[in-house]
Amino acid sequence: MSAANPNVANPASALILMEIDQPFSNHNGGQLQFGPDGYLYIGMGDGGSAGDPFNNGQNLTKLLGKMLRIDVNGLVGQPPDCGGSNYTIPSNNPFVDGPGGNCDEIWQLGLRNPWRFTFDRLTGDMYIGDVGQDSWEEVDRQPAGSAGGQNWGWRCYEGNHPFNTAGCGPISDYDGPIVEYSHSLGCSITGGYVYRGPVMPGLGQGTYVYADFCSGRVWGARQQAGKWRHLQLQDTPYMISSFGETEAGELCFTHDTTVSSPTSSVLCALSSN
Repeated sequence: MSAANPNVANPASALILMEIDQPFSNHNGGQLQFGPDGYLYIGMGDGGSAGDPFNNGQNLTKLLGKMLRIDVNGLVGQPPDCGGSNYTIPSNNPFVDGPGGNCDEIWQLGLRNPWRFTFDRLTGDMYIGDVGQDSWEEVDRQPAGSAGGQNWGWRCYEGNHPFNTAGCGPISDYDGPIVEYSHSLGCSITGGYVYRGPVMPGLGQGTYVYADFCSGRVWGARQQAGKWRHLQLQDTPYMISSFGETEAGELCFTHDTTVSSPTSSVLCALSSN
């Protein structure tokens, strides 16, 4: 921050931590989020095109198609391996093997485009909205305290369904989504937040709220009797591109008005409707 004004950033302080080569122009990254453990999590798409042609999602020597976890304080841990400098890698990352070999930055693999993910502010559970290819959108959940290493299956599986299983194991070898929906209901999931606010008791504490960018539908997912179920909450006219969470735990969302003219606005509609 600026020495003269703590509410103003100092542009001269900018420091590049990581650079990742991108083979195509889509699925090039998205959410950055500090986890409850203080480490920085980075949602990285598979590099784009369609169908993950280079199988980046299943390749532990590539950062693409992964959830990454690094220590930006850089005080202890392993040195950077695959992506850059000016950070360290927590020594308990699941694929740490030193320089070369696996990319030690990897926390999870088998993701297509995890451009929105968040942590439950109460439990610390991670929720990922992973955008599908042609047929299925999915929500993945990692419980708090996990040692990482989940493999969400892409490009072998799209949600719970085979996609390109050449060289892959059976679906039981992979970690599946808690909920999924077909492209009859949308085409691109926008991951949201677990609701922890006081304004909407009818929604229910612990409901994970998410949406679809194409259809404008908003859903809530929660666990009931040991099974995850999701219910449509709203059918909006908006192209919902991201969610936000207020200090009190209420939810807002941003939306694009049109694809060709991506002006946007912020609505706290979920708090008032």
